[in-house]
Amino acid sequence: MTDDAKRSGLSRRSFLRSGAAGALSGGLAAGLLTEEAAGAAADTDAPKTVGPGPVEIELEVNGVTRRLAVEPRVTLLDGLRDRLDVTGPKRVCDRGTCGACTVLEEGRPIYACSRLMIESAGRSVTTVEGLGSPDAMHDVQQAFVENDAQQCGYCTPGFVVATAALLARHPAPSEQEIEAGLGGNLCRCGTYKGIRAVVEGAGGGGVSGG
Repeated sequence: MTDDAKRSGLSRRSFLRSGAAGALSGGLAAGLLTEEAAGAAADTDAPKTVGPGPVEIELEVNGVTRRLAVEPRVTLLDGLRDRLDVTGPKRVCDRGTCGACTVLEEGRPIYACSRLMIESAGRSVTTVEGLGSPDAMHDVQQAFVENDAQQCGYCTPGFVVATAALLARHPAPSEQEIEAGLGGNLCRCGTYKGIRAVVEGAGGGGVSGG
């Protein structure tokens, strides 16, 4: 201990004790301020809680307004297939890796298995059924038939939707644009040659969001 410390009556132990007490009191004050700020934020920006029971939602599916009550846990894929009987999107991997469930939301391709149905409330959703009908097929659907671009068929609806979205953005896509546009869709039967012929032959057969 130095002579100055002896004269002031301040020991190393008392210095550390007082410093710890100050830090503790400061931490408590900071904590209280943080709690107050968090409370104020909660009052103004608190997220809306829904569920766990069914929630009434409305969305447009293939140009038709649909209303239903659905639990927040239900995915868009399950809602379409099990609640609205729209079975074009297929459940294959069910983890957002194969693209068989691809649909368009506001014209943008998404995996329906990886989106909650309540997230699509108020939006337009287009599935392969909404692109065309057996009597009036979309250009892409027609090209898939003409080029025999399917085998087992499980991946086909997703590929048709993804290809239509690709050609809507890029009527004459480059190699890189094709890879980017269809890279999220997998064909376990290996019909990629036929699918490539579809992209090259379908031309600008684009689709709208609804």
